[in-house]
Amino acid sequence: MKQAYGDHVKVALDGHVAVVTLDRPPHNFVSVEFMADLAEAMEAADAANAVRTIVIQSEGRTFSGGADFSSPTDKVASGMGGVGDLYDQAVRLFSIQKPIIAAVQGAAVGAGLGLAMVADFRVAAPEARFVANFVKLAFHPGFGLTHTLPRVVGQQRASLMFLTGRRIKAEEGLAWGLVDELVPAEELRGAALRLAKEIAENAPLAVVSTRKTLRAQLAADVRAQTKIEHEEQTILRATEDFAEGVRSVAERRPGAFQGR
Repeated sequence: MKQAYGDHVKVALDGHVAVVTLDRPPHNFVSVEFMADLAEAMEAADAANAVRTIVIQSEGRTFSGGADFSSPTDKVASGMGGVGDLYDQAVRLFSIQKPIIAAVQGAAVGAGLGLAMVADFRVAAPEARFVANFVKLAFHPGFGLTHTLPRVVGQQRASLMFLTGRRIKAEEGLAWGLVDELVPAEELRGAALRLAKEIAENAPLAVVSTRKTLRAQLAADVRAQTKIEHEEQTILRATEDFAEGVRSVAERRPGAFQGR
């Protein structure tokens, strides 16, 4: 297991815990290459006998701002082929067999929320925000969120997040089960590591076996759901509303949508 994967993913071992740190400033936007590096790091940790649990954490104020549709050089921004490639990496992340804890210090937006949902547990600081803002972009949810989010918070609350695009504060996320532990920002990484070590104290084969039963065919379900999401996104991406949605989000204003 290497210490660095690409330019923005680093791994350190703390006992039986692999701590994976994302550092792609300023907002840890996802990209195909970035998620491929993360998947490689996670798969290496998954294959290492010394590793029993994995923590995902990120540098900066934002856990992950999702896809940067305003970037002219990003594969995800440039076309739906890049989005499909991104979802292939998502399936790799959901295929990891060992438990994952996400330390969420700030906003987890769009595909960044999808990344947080890869984890079995989310430890969050009060500053954390959970945002499925796709409709504000005139877009369809992706990264498997239409499967993973209802699985955790229920269909009704997931629908509320998807159809309003509102920001869910960490305290509300705790009440919903989206957040498993809420701690002050300065204690966040320590708390995530403690939870990972609590799990790692147990018999590793039994932990993996139990998790496999609980998550069932999650990776396969995400693959099937991202296919549906991709089809809907392809239709919506060709609309005038999508172009307006990207502009309005970049300009931090409500979209002037026309339904075309």
